[in-house]
Amino acid sequence: MNRKLSAITVAAIANLASTSPAIAADAAGVFGKGRAHFVLNAGSGNAFNENYVVLGVGASYYLVDGLSVGLSLESWSGADPGMTKITPSVQYVFLQVPQVKPYVGGFYRRAYIDSLPDINSVGGRAGVYVPAGRNVHIGIGAVYESYVDCNKSVYRSCSETYPEVSFSIAF
Repeated sequence: MNRKLSAITVAAIANLASTSPAIAADAAGVFGKGRAHFVLNAGSGNAFNENYVVLGVGASYYLVDGLSVGLSLESWSGADPGMTKITPSVQYVFLQVPQVKPYVGGFYRRAYIDSLPDINSVGGRAGVYVPAGRNVHIGIGAVYESYVDCNKSVYRSCSETYPEVSFSIAF
């Protein structure tokens, strides 16, 4: 009995060790090494006691299963002053959860604001990706952002927490 169990165990370990990279990537799915995601953001935002229309695009690339680096661009329009934000980021998706995929990440952001000094911020995010199709996910989460060298006489608040919703297509 012990020999049979040992033989089965050795065979299983040998099988796992010889698993091809393609099969391993399938286990990570759309969050696997070498996959690219394109994100569209649309919504509203509030700054300077004004309401804005926020439109954004972004892309990320998975360096290893679950770990990506990304870059996004947002345009804040419909109020004064207008803003453009550029955000490099890093994110980890927890692949162990079967139905939804929790994520955590960090970012640095540079905001270019019409007629005001540019401002930098750093922050973190957490949430879940919910599958909406074969290579499509909807992200639902929260973001904490802290502004570096913030001048409260110009900016009402030097940190904020807000919800985020994203639509992601993986290739």
